[in-house]
Amino acid sequence: MSTAGQVIKCRAAVAWEAGKPLSIEEVEVAPPQKEEVRLKILFTSLCHTDVYFWEAKGQHPLFPRIYGHEAGGIVESVGEGVTDLQPGDHVLPVFTGECKECRHCKSEESNMCDLLRINTDRGTMLSDGKSRFSKDGKPIYHFLGTSTFSEYTVCHVGSVAKINPAAPLEKVCVLSCGICTGFGATVNVAKPKKGSSVAIFGLGAVGLAAAEGARVSGAARIIGVDLNSNRFEEAKKFGVNEFVNPKDHNKPVQEVIAEMTDGGVDRSVECTGSVQAMISAFECVHDGWGIAVLVGVPNKDDAFKTHPVNFLNERTLKGTFYGNYKPRSDLPGVVEMYMNKELEVDKFITHSVPFAEINKAFDLMLSGQSIRCIIRMENH
Repeated sequence: MSTAGQVIKCRAAVAWEAGKPLSIEEVEVAPPQKEEVRLKILFTSLCHTDVYFWEAKGQHPLFPRIYGHEAGGIVESVGEGVTDLQPGDHVLPVFTGECKECRHCKSEESNMCDLLRINTDRGTMLSDGKSRFSKDGKPIYHFLGTSTFSEYTVCHVGSVAKINPAAPLEKVCVLSCGICTGFGATVNVAKPKKGSSVAIFGLGAVGLAAAEGARVSGAARIIGVDLNSNRFEEAKKFGVNEFVNPKDHNKPVQEVIAEMTDGGVDRSVECTGSVQAMISAFECVHDGWGIAVLVGVPNKDDAFKTHPVNFLNERTLKGTFYGNYKPRSDLPGVVEMYMNKELEVDKFITHSVPFAEINKAFDLMLSGQSIRCIIRMENH
């Protein structure tokens, strides 16, 4: 492309300070350096993690910053040493990565790349510790190595998954974060058997994706647990067929579920980040074979307390990161599941706004109206 090697001027939604509406600015995006690629973002969507760090609830607030990490786009140019990607490739940028060289990447059992695993504090690129974004000569920080709330962005090649160019980016962009996290937690980690029972704690986007995983796996009973009963109707589209609101009961929810299921569910997936929900999710699985999977991110001072007998009675507790998917190796296959109609994605997308109205996406999420809101970067 004619822009390769040059600074590109484009629009980006910049967060100048915590909790203040994003401002659409003209920024400069430097060319990709060694092992980097510059992407033209076509569609991005808002994930709760963006909101969390924009509100500065994360550990180290860093501003000005360009948020966004769930997106689909096209490679504009590649930096030195990049052989896996070329201009024109359709890609999903990912908040974690796969360098393919470290012990984790070489292990079949892990997706926690030493080089590129999630780092919410870093606001610059790995190769030189500098930002590729600037305005009026001053740097604007990156977020999660993706910063997709910009018409162009620069990512490490290991954080970019090349996908089938026939896949509609305005749909599959949501696979780059939350949907894979929940779906993979069920299909890759909990692995419910056909006809089994699964409890899903938390019916936000990740929990609904976990439920979709249970539905695809052929689970017979999918029990949704949420403090907000308004979520129950929507959850039926994702295979949830029974509901429990802990507030409706005067005993721990794990006891309620055990009574409903003759001793406990076969599998549970926890998608809230609440330690109480984590304990309930573990204690509600059946002894002898029950498996609970933790997905939600807790507060940093939280501790998990349960009686060791729960383990001795052959319950298993597992954790997962990004649904145990390796981004570059596995994401293309998840996109193919969508293309083959094995995985439904459209129902996660409840709203769509043009880039100029990106703050509306924040309002929709904060008011609990949206599961996923697609932000259209151009007039698509």
